[in-house]
Amino acid sequence: MNKNYEASMAIQILPSLAEKEEKIRVIDKVIENIKSKELNMLVCPFETVIEGSLDDMLKILKESILIAEKEGAKDVLTNVKISYNPLGVMTIDEKTTKHNK
Repeated sequence: MNKNYEASMAIQILPSLAEKEEKIRVIDKVIENIKSKELNMLVCPFETVIEGSLDDMLKILKESILIAEKEGAKDVLTNVKISYNPLGVMTIDEKTTKHNK
């Protein structure tokens, strides 16, 4: 049985930094913070997807932007997709399992 999450968010942080290694370092810091929240998550090549409460998602979104700034990004472009339903959204597993067998 799948757990019901009221929100799912895909977040892509694009720090404005000249060097590829610096961009990766900052993105890794953002992902490290997200992992520390112990939410159901999936790191993808273009974005990280997390599931939980809408309040948690919005807090993590703000934290992610501020972490990128703190780590040296003068400008942070953020692409976000949020799915919300208080009765539960489709989970990462429901969306991807059949494609990863």
